[in-house]
Amino acid sequence: MTTYQFPEGFLWGGATAANQIEGGYKEGNKGLNIADVLPGGKERLNKLLNPGFDFEIHPDQYYYPNHEAIDFYNRYKEDIALFAEMGFKAFRMSIAWTRIFPNGDELEPNEEGLAFYDRVFDELRKYGIEPVVTISHYEMPLHLVKQYGGWRNREVVTFFERYAKVLFNRYKNKAKYWMTFNEINSSLKMPIQGLGFAIQNEEDKYQPTYQAYHHQFVASAMAVKLCHEIIPDSKIGCMILYAPVYSFDSNPKNVMYALQEDQIFNYFCADVQIRGEYPAFIKRYFNEHAIDLAIGEGDLELLKEHTVDYVGFSYYMSRTEKKVKSDTEGAQGNIIGGVRNPFLKASDWGWEIDPEGLRISLNQLYDRYQKPLFIVENGLGAYDKVEEDGSIHDDYRIDYLREHIKAMGEAIEDGVELMGYTSWGCIDMVSMSTGEFSKRYGYIYVDKHDDGSGTLERKKKKSFYWYKDVISTNGKQL
Repeated sequence: MTTYQFPEGFLWGGATAANQIEGGYKEGNKGLNIADVLPGGKERLNKLLNPGFDFEIHPDQYYYPNHEAIDFYNRYKEDIALFAEMGFKAFRMSIAWTRIFPNGDELEPNEEGLAFYDRVFDELRKYGIEPVVTISHYEMPLHLVKQYGGWRNREVVTFFERYAKVLFNRYKNKAKYWMTFNEINSSLKMPIQGLGFAIQNEEDKYQPTYQAYHHQFVASAMAVKLCHEIIPDSKIGCMILYAPVYSFDSNPKNVMYALQEDQIFNYFCADVQIRGEYPAFIKRYFNEHAIDLAIGEGDLELLKEHTVDYVGFSYYMSRTEKKVKSDTEGAQGNIIGGVRNPFLKASDWGWEIDPEGLRISLNQLYDRYQKPLFIVENGLGAYDKVEEDGSIHDDYRIDYLREHIKAMGEAIEDGVELMGYTSWGCIDMVSMSTGEFSKRYGYIYVDKHDDGSGTLERKKKKSFYWYKDVISTNGKQL
């Protein structure tokens, strides 16, 4: 077996999101966010894509798994101790915007929310674990959605700037690594989560979506500026959902179609945040879809002057594209679209498994940007079985992660500068896409089920001990 040489100080760890682990949705004076009104189950995706979604809680009709989640809000000490036992160097987490500003537009922050994250950061520091903090991770304040129309409204930029400034000032001695918006490009597929509104019809989806993006880009650049000013030794990155796009075959029309899909989905948002300007390819796209952005005075200069320090990204799957596809060719589980790739197997949820695609992704991103890369999400959602003796033998997860870490090692040999790897769902949590607990990613099993039952007891899976060895040997023992 090849032994890979990971850099000294490589940030091994795990990743989570506040809305998927914390629970306590009404504790500590927290306000409601988008995740709080999303029901669990297979219908969640339909809700996310439904223009008639009312952003209300209907307890008589639905179960809302994010309300309690896995109760990290009250059990964070127990969970962080388990992360420390695995040897985590870093823990990627997000801050719930509505814990800090319950409605999003207040002038003064909520002290109870700020104090909670003080306690979390202090617990991480106790074990020498570096926080990697996402400022906004699919949890926009519901008040900003209902009263302002989400990111379509330029006023939200001001609210986000105020929020980010409070975070940097409060935690400047506790958190060095930051990211602005989680999977910012994912709103091209699911705008409710990231942009705070649903598309009403096919005709008007382009203008509001890209105007909202412009507002997020401005807000991100403002956050970068503030972070560098308030925390001089900080590193702040963007975060994109990256899925390399393959052409179904060598037909030039399919190759060109795949290239265009690649540009819009993978590179548009990244180019603006990393290079500091709108890419050349987007101009034709804007013209063809009658998109005319309202760009404020100084916006373009702000984008150019305050680019991110590193490229954070999630990698779960690649995407195969064909210009004309039949109804039977779709890659059913891939929420980002495409056709089935005949060379790849899929997970229990239909997500195609492609470790080589991670090496491809790392090379593509580093070739394009020449900035440090950070894999902040990657993992396998699967059904786990608890044996009679309480053990969980998740060899399938170990196999998945091993092959992806090998791909990382190969990319480093290729010359890619890779900062770290925080695998997704280091502890079981609510699935973002389906609201299920049964879609498990963690090294730590949580006794919580799709109907809301369960004791919340934590159990170590076989992968827990495997990942502990990976970290302790800096990737030499896979």
